[in-house]
Amino acid sequence: MSRSYIPRPTERAALAAAARSARPTPDPHLIFADMVTAHRADDQHGVNLCAHRLVRAAEPGVGE
Repeated sequence: MSRSYIPRPTERAALAAAARSARPTPDPHLIFADMVTAHRADDQHGVNLCAHRLVRAAEPGVGE
């Protein structure tokens, strides 16, 4: 028996709202500063998230 995907009404509204608004690209210097802070706090997950966000901020076509 296969299950079909039924989106929730709130999910549909959230996706529509996200599609309507442009997200500003954060300054790469700020992301790098956050990555340094995460590294100093020995937060490997935070470093990883900041590194990925830094690449996307520097090269907008990445991950699209």
